[in-house]
Amino acid sequence: MTDQIMSAYKLWCESAVDDADLISELKSIEGDDEAISDRFYRDLEFGTGGLRGVIGAGSYRMNIYTVRRATQGLADYVNGDFENGSVAISYDSRIKSDVFAKEAARVLVANGIKVYIYPELMPTPMLSYAVRYFGASAGIMVTASHNPAKYNGYKVYGSDGCQITLDVANTVIGKIEAVPMFGGAKIADFEEALDSGMIQYIGRDCIDSYLDKVREQGIHTDLVADSGLKVVYTPLNGTGNKPVREILDRIGIKEVTVVPEQENPDGNFPTCPFPNPEIKEALACGLKLCETVKPDLLLATDPDCDRVGIAVPSPDGDYVLFTGNEVGALLMEYICSERKALGTMPERPVAVKTIVTTDIVAKMAEEYGVELREVLTGFKFIGEQIGFLEADGEDDRYIFGFEESYGYLAGSYVRDKDAVIASMLICEMAAFYRTKGISLLEARKRMYAKYGNYLHSQQSFVCEGETGMQRMQEIMADLRSNIPAQIGGLKTLRFGDYIASEETDLATGEKTAIELPKSDVLAFRLEDNASVIIRPSGTEPKIKAYYTTIGQTAQQAADLQKKIADDFKAILGF
Repeated sequence: MTDQIMSAYKLWCESAVDDADLISELKSIEGDDEAISDRFYRDLEFGTGGLRGVIGAGSYRMNIYTVRRATQGLADYVNGDFENGSVAISYDSRIKSDVFAKEAARVLVANGIKVYIYPELMPTPMLSYAVRYFGASAGIMVTASHNPAKYNGYKVYGSDGCQITLDVANTVIGKIEAVPMFGGAKIADFEEALDSGMIQYIGRDCIDSYLDKVREQGIHTDLVADSGLKVVYTPLNGTGNKPVREILDRIGIKEVTVVPEQENPDGNFPTCPFPNPEIKEALACGLKLCETVKPDLLLATDPDCDRVGIAVPSPDGDYVLFTGNEVGALLMEYICSERKALGTMPERPVAVKTIVTTDIVAKMAEEYGVELREVLTGFKFIGEQIGFLEADGEDDRYIFGFEESYGYLAGSYVRDKDAVIASMLICEMAAFYRTKGISLLEARKRMYAKYGNYLHSQQSFVCEGETGMQRMQEIMADLRSNIPAQIGGLKTLRFGDYIASEETDLATGEKTAIELPKSDVLAFRLEDNASVIIRPSGTEPKIKAYYTTIGQTAQQAADLQKKIADDFKAILGF
């Protein structure tokens, strides 16, 4: 352990006096070099849009001091770029989320910035909406999304309601780095600021306006009430409980059974250590309840309610989980086919997907005359495209956007993925198909029969600890230097490097420009239209690989994908 790390530890022992939990933790690790080093060997990185880390004491942890410091940097940015600046704040059910939200508000007010804050936990998309509703300069969402309970985070939004751009993030990072950890952030009294009006609780007017905008995106909501659709819903102890249930009630779905163990907010997530609707274990309680309720659909939203997962009944009585790609593709087909049939499709419609999201929608876009835009991983890049359309007065052209990690958005009223509208549209779609005698399982079967058996999977390789970041960098560097000639028995035809902004034809050496912002992403295009895309996570200590295969049958695609995944894992050295 270095002298610098020990000095930082001693400084925190002397200065971190505003939080009893931190004082206790610092005392408990005295003499434990490994524990001290893990908390102080680096600062918690702001990244491209905010903070995310383990809750606890130290510069590499989420606590009131790292939150204050980040917020002071944000305040300096707002005051430098806006007159009479204001910031909207929301928070989820995680441990200390409410504390961190109020600490952020105190710093902003002390810097002369008005704060709009929800009086109770609310979803991420409702933060995006509040920024736009109040014309705020920025927004803060306190959440670690679907991470385990020991994590919390802090996402920053721009005045458009979209997560901040790379340029703004770099500016804010520069401001943060100039702020000392202790004594550098200005602090006001929360209650006094509330009394003076500098802090204003967000009222029912904003919430109702948001729900009205969600409701407006419906296509066949008039059919829902009489469809007989039965739903089991779990908010996974997060923020979705009230808004999701309210929007389902508004469109006429009355038979909604909420998973009791996961209904109320609880940052410990006692029944699902990984509150991520992408993971089957998170849906275990809901699936158990389905055995007795026997619904047409199981819905699960993550803690900040920006992602949603589903399961549907199969003929043998079991429940089948759908992937994010499958739900997104089904919604795309539903929106396109039904809006076209009703004559409500805009002229020159636009849909947006990320580079790791299923290419099956390219075939759909071609069939329905939709311009499909492809962007880097991260929903803020989808939000950015909506912003481009809005700047030209054409945001009504946007019909749908989604990413494979269970994030969807129809409508331009917010600029982030929204599990409230996704829940509504999924239920509406299920209800509509139900009136036609078609289950969602049958709808999926028909989709694959029409467009091909596209199979996608994602594999994460964890690189935790002090050496984790270095290992991730070494893996990416090695793949650039030693491009695999084949993966899973399939020849690598093209290699895309999104840092170099070019794709290389490995047979001819011809290079083609990649017209996207630079990003640490590598793409290997293989024979038979298969592919492997790899990138380090921007928010977690892991590298993520995305596999795509297409087969004449689902089993053929699955067998090929297993070969590719096993081989690539070996190539990476895991």
